[in-house]
Amino acid sequence: MSCVLGIDIGSSLSKGVIMRNHEIAGSCVERSGGDYKITAERIKQGLLSMAGVSTRDIRYTVATGYGSKMVNFADMVMTDLSCHARGVFHLLPRVRTAVDVGDLYSKAFRIDEKGNLAKFLLSSKCAGGSARILKVLAKVLQVEVGDLGELSLKSQKRVDFSTGCAVFAESEAISWIAEGVQKEDLVAAIHRALAAQLNSLAERVGVINDFALVGGGARDVGLVKSVEEIRHITVMVPPEPHFTAALGAAIIAGETSKP
Repeated sequence: MSCVLGIDIGSSLSKGVIMRNHEIAGSCVERSGGDYKITAERIKQGLLSMAGVSTRDIRYTVATGYGSKMVNFADMVMTDLSCHARGVFHLLPRVRTAVDVGDLYSKAFRIDEKGNLAKFLLSSKCAGGSARILKVLAKVLQVEVGDLGELSLKSQKRVDFSTGCAVFAESEAISWIAEGVQKEDLVAAIHRALAAQLNSLAERVGVINDFALVGGGARDVGLVKSVEEIRHITVMVPPEPHFTAALGAAIIAGETSKP
């Protein structure tokens, strides 16, 4: 029994995918924590357990992501965007432009007709252009990050942040709360602010349909809706958008290790 692994060590969450005979045999996610080596090993063991295989059954492992160099059992390290491109192409073969809404950065990239990375742009280090700003607002509002999307959809009154900076947005949100602005209206406002930055990044890399959002931020339905409203299109989101880099890494592992 021969399998391949793809492991994506992100700054916040780490993901893994195991494939057998070109099919996904298991996936898992862990908080990255302070020791990426330990996290990678936990993911590996979890994947082996899900697939019912042992270490000797692993033919090849590709690591990607922020802490990829700490995966000491990886056979190869690939950039996360190359892996995202392959993962997106596998799940959504018509997509040619995508934005990865990550915890530290957002990244717009183009995919060619073979699933390879063709072009990319990264956001600045400012948290206002990544999913980190959602965590900042969630902390201010004392709600779970995972609840922001549904909360945003309940907004009845439009308010707009005057800044794209996470630090100033936090201060502005606190002031609005003191004035009685509802939580859902603040969440919708931050979604629009982040969506505008994501759209600008996508425009700069060049939007070719179809268009997709991936990464942890793509799980936020309110953010997806805001991007759709700006672009006037239906944004494509894979079922598990935070797994696309790990999936792409596993696909590359399978291709690289062919006899």
